[in-house]
Amino acid sequence: MTEIESKIKSLRKELEQHNHSYYVLSAPTISDVLFDEKMKELQALEAQYPEYADPCSPTQRVGSDLSKEFEQVVHRYPMLSLSNTYSEIEVTDFYERTARMLNEPFELVAELKYDGTSISLIYEQGRLTQAVTRGDGTRGDDVTANVKTIRSVPLRLPGKGYPEQFEIRGEIVLPWLEFERLNREREAQEEPLFANPRNAASGTLKQLNPKIAAARRLDIYLYYMPGEWLPADTHYDNLQAARSWGLKVSDATRKCATLQEVFDYIAYWDGERKNLPVATDGIVLKVNSLRQQRYLGMTAKSPRWAIAYKFQAEQAATRLNAVSYQVGRTGVVTPVAHLEPVQLAGTTVKRASLHNADIIAGLDLHLGDRVFVEKGGEIIPKITGVDTEARAGLKEEKVLFPRRCPECGTTLVNPEGESARYCPNEWDCPPQIKGKIEHFVTRKAMNINMGPETVEDLYNAGYVRNVADLYTLTAEKLLSLDRWAEKSVQNLLESLEASRQAPFERLLYGLGIRYVGETVAKRLAYACTSMERLMQTGFESLIETDEIGERIARSVIAYFADRRNRELVSRLQAYGLQMTLREEVLATRSNRLEGRTFVISGTFTHHSRDEYKSIIERCGGKNAGSISGNTDCLLAGKNMGPAKQAKAAKLGVKIIHEEEFLKLIE
Repeated sequence: MTEIESKIKSLRKELEQHNHSYYVLSAPTISDVLFDEKMKELQALEAQYPEYADPCSPTQRVGSDLSKEFEQVVHRYPMLSLSNTYSEIEVTDFYERTARMLNEPFELVAELKYDGTSISLIYEQGRLTQAVTRGDGTRGDDVTANVKTIRSVPLRLPGKGYPEQFEIRGEIVLPWLEFERLNREREAQEEPLFANPRNAASGTLKQLNPKIAAARRLDIYLYYMPGEWLPADTHYDNLQAARSWGLKVSDATRKCATLQEVFDYIAYWDGERKNLPVATDGIVLKVNSLRQQRYLGMTAKSPRWAIAYKFQAEQAATRLNAVSYQVGRTGVVTPVAHLEPVQLAGTTVKRASLHNADIIAGLDLHLGDRVFVEKGGEIIPKITGVDTEARAGLKEEKVLFPRRCPECGTTLVNPEGESARYCPNEWDCPPQIKGKIEHFVTRKAMNINMGPETVEDLYNAGYVRNVADLYTLTAEKLLSLDRWAEKSVQNLLESLEASRQAPFERLLYGLGIRYVGETVAKRLAYACTSMERLMQTGFESLIETDEIGERIARSVIAYFADRRNRELVSRLQAYGLQMTLREEVLATRSNRLEGRTFVISGTFTHHSRDEYKSIIERCGGKNAGSISGNTDCLLAGKNMGPAKQAKAAKLGVKIIHEEEFLKLIE
């Protein structure tokens, strides 16, 4: 072994040990700074000596920009769901039924039921080789690339004595702190908030770009090993063995010899779970002996030897003091309930979401009402009901959604088919103006060095009333503001200058057209190539663009139909912002695939799936997500799903492979 190879292996082993101490044992033995230095050293060595590459290296946890379609994998052992119970009477029934069927002493293992998304991990010779979702219980999605970004999942087991090959199952969760951070970011972008950590964790696993999964800091708890060749004859001992191999098993797992011990466990965790860093929604009881499990067997849907007890969603009653209405950058008016402070799920709740006018009407809210507030699996409290009997004798006013904008007084509109109310006065409504500017300067848009406080200062000074006004700012204007120094002025002016070179698709996203998010902006930019062409494109042409539906098309057309928006774009063009796709992108465009619709499936050697989508669009073709009678070609990679291949053959869709496709568009 060379000195370099020895150094690389030594660094990998050391970083794996530190990862385990930090993410599994929650007992770090090294500072973050020193850990990062060692990681950078390993990355540099691996880049310099690619012959020593290892897919299980700690450096691979950052996630790749490459993405691929998820493949379906058949579970070796079906991933069945558990029967749910909601009362101690039902738990007693389960216990007594088990006792009758076994007619011999037995133990139960009590575990916390983590509220996330189920996963199955496959290890071969101590290395993680595959991670598969539950799916329909028979087959699931291969999400190995995303699971490898979870730092509490060992890519290589640090322990000893594990089987040559084994499967272990668990729950992938999103910690509360991370969930709150993600929702703060989404709220700032006026994107729909995640309802609860479970939905966020599930959505993260299905991201096609592992870099997104890596940035969301998921966690895992492992709770079950299926199979015949296991290290012990009891479920509990198998979990302890898995823990010794370096896998993350909950410390809360307990053996219970009596029904009273089960109830004691339930009572303890019904309160203590509020102090956990992740969401839980109940406990799971499993017969400990594997022999007894086999004897009890399965029903068609669930094992007879296990059951889930669900905690009741915590609810509190308090007084509704007021309802305020917030106006976002797109004009959406959101009602917020202001409550008498009350303790709920470990936090003091003062506000709750009311979502929209339909929710308010359905609850028949009155100011001063005694309302029921619930969190359940949700971090954002919501009002679930009203104690109407407590209203007797009160003469408080009924809560009615305003007809006019609470900020500018404009009559609100309610588009057909939507529950939201909008303020249409986008040019003179202060929170809409400031919200659009805040959106325009974000990193994913124009990446201008200013935050909401700066936008507020510039607006209040009268310097900025729309995004084009940003490019009229001068050092003299900025220095006239409070707390501004020459260095901060220089930084802002330099970032404004740099933003003139931001790609066309980022400018399009930054305009804040309703329903045009980052991905849609790229689709429109690649399809139309310039702002001028986009402004002239009709409804029929827009909906023919990949991922552009009728709602988006109508919104785009309405935006450019407004004379003021066209004048805004004209000003931005005069200030030197990019109104066309970059030259290097335009240079690769052709009409070789014009009029042809492609579906892509499988994995590829030369380009990622997303790159092939872009190539098809640049060559005039269209991408579709599923095969239909309108599909012209199926671009087939390795490990393509058999269902797509069969459907293509049935419909007479031409199947071409990677090398053939590259010759076609060369």
